[in-house]
Amino acid sequence: MPSVSFPRLICVIAAVALFIAVPVARFGQGTTGSAAKVDTIFEKWTNSSSPGCAVAVGVDGKPVLAKAYGMADLEHDIKNTPDTIFEAGSVSKQFTAAAVLLLARDGKLSLDEPVRKYIPELPDYGTALTIRHMLNHTSGLRDWGNVAAIAGWPRTSRVYTHAHVLEIVSRQHSLNFPPGSHWSYSNTGYNLAAILVSRVSGTSFSDFTKRRIFEPLGMTHTSWRDDHTRVVKGRAIAYSEQPDGFHTLMPFENVHGNGGLLTTVGDLLKWNENFADPKVGDASFVAQQQQPGKFNDGRSLDYAFGLFVGSYKGLREIYHSGSTAGYNAFLTRYPDQHVSVAVLCNATTGAATQYAHAVADTYLGNHIRTEPGPAAKYTLTEKETNSVLGLYRDAETGNPLTISAASGTLRSGNVPLTALSASRFVTPLGNIYEIDGKGARVTDALGTVVRYERVEPVKPNSDQLQEYVGTYTSDEAETSITVAIEKGALILKQRPDITTILTPVYADAFSTQGIVVIFRRDGGRVTQFSVSQDRVWDLRFTKK
Repeated sequence: MPSVSFPRLICVIAAVALFIAVPVARFGQGTTGSAAKVDTIFEKWTNSSSPGCAVAVGVDGKPVLAKAYGMADLEHDIKNTPDTIFEAGSVSKQFTAAAVLLLARDGKLSLDEPVRKYIPELPDYGTALTIRHMLNHTSGLRDWGNVAAIAGWPRTSRVYTHAHVLEIVSRQHSLNFPPGSHWSYSNTGYNLAAILVSRVSGTSFSDFTKRRIFEPLGMTHTSWRDDHTRVVKGRAIAYSEQPDGFHTLMPFENVHGNGGLLTTVGDLLKWNENFADPKVGDASFVAQQQQPGKFNDGRSLDYAFGLFVGSYKGLREIYHSGSTAGYNAFLTRYPDQHVSVAVLCNATTGAATQYAHAVADTYLGNHIRTEPGPAAKYTLTEKETNSVLGLYRDAETGNPLTISAASGTLRSGNVPLTALSASRFVTPLGNIYEIDGKGARVTDALGTVVRYERVEPVKPNSDQLQEYVGTYTSDEAETSITVAIEKGALILKQRPDITTILTPVYADAFSTQGIVVIFRRDGGRVTQFSVSQDRVWDLRFTKK
């Protein structure tokens, strides 16, 4: 995710790939028609000068399609095939969660035990932080990769290991929020889970998952990237596209559990089928993994153990996406129709989620249900429109929110809002906005409420900007950041050679690359600033 020091990759990938077909069985629209439609979905990648994707479909427990498009290795002219090994990104998390659940099933641990029982390097935050919290993403743990990026070394810029993860975690003085009160995606919890599996099982995480998951399911092409220097036969190289052509973009790090699964589309189908016909665990085990978590107040999440539980076009869907460096992945199941789709890509612009859903449409056919129509619209008057326009800030994190209007469409940031009344609005995902003259109340589909205060935008003059100038340090990020003025703008200077322009938002708050920097005062004098983003809240830097 973007951070103070996370330069944006400008990656636009051209097109795509040679395919290899295998025998398919009839379902929905039939063998020939379905396969031809899949070819159209991946048409962008049907050439030999770009990376590409692999796709597999399972119906009623049997693989009915497996194809590949594009190149696995541009330097050596090696094509992608259905057996090409890709990295699955966060699709990996469900395997890590399954390993923890197997240990719980063995009686070796309890999901409601404190994490510090097994990982004492984790600071004592004075509140119960359990294994369950970690696996449900309700732990409040800061994402270690985002902290590292704020420190000037984003992932892919240096080799990280689990020792680095533990070191970064051990320095964090606070959580983003009390465990169980919010949901915030955190790779940290899943890295710690992999470490926990190794400590409790007495063997490496890789060996445990191989023996208990991969081998029983016949996932012969699957392993972990626990040593990025290891030679992996048949692995696709990952790429991004730069103005001068494709460049490799590989995850040169040894952290895993959060990601790092090396696998094929065929092996992923074998795993998906285990939820219908368990060979690893039993019916109660797979039901437990798919059970959505809960907040402290009893509300259900849409996230279970390494799996999202939701719906797609009126059908139950259990899924997870993934991306690491130049790899993109999506694995999904429609349990009521017994249909699975796996897509793995080795390009940053390989839209694995979009492709998988398009493939699913082809095989689900008339099982797809009609989506409910849009909510009844309300036509705002000019006065009513103007009353909701403006700048707001999250009362808890300070993150800014802009309500604007363009071409007759009201927007929250880039998200369109449909008016249901003069003060009530809905997004395409069903989030409800209630806006009055003083602030806004946003409720998502899970019932989580975020309150916003109305604030005024500012344009500080040179004297006001001068108050922020100085050097700020953080022992949590283990770095110093210099705040300076250049060409009339406030900037951040970070190691080794990163300069970032800060854009004024509201009083003492600035934004840059998807984060907010808020300067803190004591007696009117600026003494600190905090960095907040979706996976790191209120990381403090103190002025020297």
